[in-house]
Amino acid sequence: MELLDIVDERGEPVGQTVPRETAHREGIRHRTSHVWIIRFKPDLQVLLQKRSENKDSFPGEWDTSSAGHIPAGSGWRESASRELLEELGIAMPSDHFIEAGMLSIDSDSAFYGKPFHDRQVSKIFLLFLDLPEDRFTVQKEELSEVRWFHLDQVISDVRNGSGSRCLILEELEMVRRAGEEHR
Repeated sequence: MELLDIVDERGEPVGQTVPRETAHREGIRHRTSHVWIIRFKPDLQVLLQKRSENKDSFPGEWDTSSAGHIPAGSGWRESASRELLEELGIAMPSDHFIEAGMLSIDSDSAFYGKPFHDRQVSKIFLLFLDLPEDRFTVQKEELSEVRWFHLDQVISDVRNGSGSRCLILEELEMVRRAGEEHR
């Protein structure tokens, strides 16, 4: 059972934990780390992962390069490094991550006939890494593939509601701003 810290609006633990399933069933605020792998070829591109069809939420949809819940007692960067290694086979010290900002997510969905209440505070990181798609070791239980996309096209698709993506426009704009600032 994966335990998560219950957090306040700023993502600070309040001293209690909750099982991940309970957090999503009851809408309890918790933390996640999001790592956006980016490159310039010549414009800003992002690596997206396609979620496995077996995922408990957003199955088969395109998502952040690497993201995950932060286990109770763990930190933002530590969790980001762990998820990057688990999901994509990339061992990267967390000091290579550029902080792009924080994002509060508050959404309600249903998957497989069950309610899914997502209340999370996410720290957004960028990682400049120009590797071909086949150089990533995909964790098949979590995702089915990775692919490079032009960020402007992804933003346009999300804005227009086209494509199968569980991405947030505010986060994509944050990635664009931070990427351009650190180009």
